[in-house]
Amino acid sequence: MPASEGDSARPGRLGAPAVPLADPAQPADPAHPAHPAHPADETRLPDVGTRRRSTLALVTGVVLMNVSMVPAGTVGSLLASDRYGPAWSGVPSAAGVVGTALGALGLSALMRSRGRRTGLRAGYAVAALGALVGAVAVGMAVLPLLAAGMVLLGIGNGGAQLSRYAVADLHPADRKAFVLSLVVWGSTVGALVGPSLISPAARLSARAGIPEYAGTYVLAILTTGAALAVAGLLPRAGRGGTRTRERPRPGEVGRVLRLPAVRVALAGMVSAQLAMVAVMTMTPLQLHRHGQGLDVVGWVLSAHLAGMFALSPLSGRLTDRLGGRTVTSVGAGALIGSAALAMAAPTSHTVGIPLALFLLGYGWNLCFVGGSAILSRELPAGVRSQVQGTVDAVVWGSSASAGLASGAVFAGGGYVLVAFVAGLIAVAPLVVLLASRPRPASPQRPPGRTSPLS
Repeated sequence: MPASEGDSARPGRLGAPAVPLADPAQPADPAHPAHPAHPADETRLPDVGTRRRSTLALVTGVVLMNVSMVPAGTVGSLLASDRYGPAWSGVPSAAGVVGTALGALGLSALMRSRGRRTGLRAGYAVAALGALVGAVAVGMAVLPLLAAGMVLLGIGNGGAQLSRYAVADLHPADRKAFVLSLVVWGSTVGALVGPSLISPAARLSARAGIPEYAGTYVLAILTTGAALAVAGLLPRAGRGGTRTRERPRPGEVGRVLRLPAVRVALAGMVSAQLAMVAVMTMTPLQLHRHGQGLDVVGWVLSAHLAGMFALSPLSGRLTDRLGGRTVTSVGAGALIGSAALAMAAPTSHTVGIPLALFLLGYGWNLCFVGGSAILSRELPAGVRSQVQGTVDAVVWGSSASAGLASGAVFAGGGYVLVAFVAGLIAVAPLVVLLASRPRPASPQRPPGRTSPLS
């Protein structure tokens, strides 16, 4: 007997839970109609005032963490080059990336068991300790100690990156992508303001009688401490905060990582990170080889940063309206277009390369926001934070490999080859999207009738 429409909401045989119906508040994703994994989550959202205060606190924490991280990595590279030679200049930044990946993994597990607020505060406290270690390392001119400080700072940065998921947890499904895009946008402020504070911090350090480079790490102590204080404004677990007491069953996280939604998000975010880092890292060298000065390099990188962050709220609006898969596919298309433009005009410093770098940045942003929205809306609550942390760790780990590999590709085939490889990498999300499309069900034959070929 065929099931009636009302039967779809009843438990199945042997008490099996029924498949939840799509939530009308959830924007449809053309590739895969989305629905909240746990509709009850919508009824536990905090009040509007708590949401606004928490969103402001989360965005502020990301800004402060970027103001700490960007100058510390820059000054650390300069110090390593001055004291140990150019070959060691990449160690502090690489240590920061490693710390970010470790922070994404470790703090996501802490957030799952103790809540987002506790996880973020722990991350920012570790970052403040890292800034203190960095300041001591600069005074002693000890590179391993400086690298250790950068790892600790990176752990805090990993927590700050997870803030976009924390803010999404506080809002209804139809606004998750927009509010998490605000956290991504907050990185713009830190990326732009942070480097401008290096010189004033150095002058203040000189007046205080301490090494100039140490001033940047003293500044980081203050800013990470401020981030720790601001994180205290977040709701506690059980009072509008998100906390999952249930432990994932053995193998459950691995099973979730194989879901089509997670594969799409992972492919989009990792491919965008690889393509973006590879091309961005080699663009200044390409400009320098063709006789362009630092003013041109600065202009091109500004265009790239504008693409990466400035339009992030627009990406969030588009994701809420069109769905994470659609926005990820558009982002992949932008990355492919950027690679094609860089290949076609590899020496055009006035139009070609700036536009290519802008498209590169915005393609990354679309994939990053679209993928993050998928991970915020389509995962079971019991494994959500752990899967998000795992994906972030893979994304940040790919940054280090892309930076190293791009140099070898550039040396072997030049800027055009780097752009070509980046374009090939950007195709991966489209392949995964096509493979993840649900296949139409084959029509069932009426009972009692056979195929004419049988």
